[in-house]
Amino acid sequence: MITTKQKTPFIFAVPALLLSAAFFGNLFVEGWNWSSFDFIIAGILLFGSALLINLMIRSERTFSSKLIVCSVILLLLLLVWAELAVGIFGSPFAGS
Repeated sequence: MITTKQKTPFIFAVPALLLSAAFFGNLFVEGWNWSSFDFIIAGILLFGSALLINLMIRSERTFSSKLIVCSVILLLLLLVWAELAVGIFGSPFAGS
């Protein structure tokens, strides 16, 4: 069985791998134009979500409540990411 200490590096490795994939995509893919500000915002969103999920996993709640809260965190991450990318809600900080 995997312990909580063993899950923590995996939880934080996923955002690091996603950011490194975006970095190499920015270097080698034509049309991929992320600025340093884009990487900072992506890092804050990804590592912030990973931190919240890690805190939720370590909490003393039931498995079902952990699953629900982690799902809400991931849903909020996806909604904010989509808003920043294409502006699905039309807010002032939207990408379009």
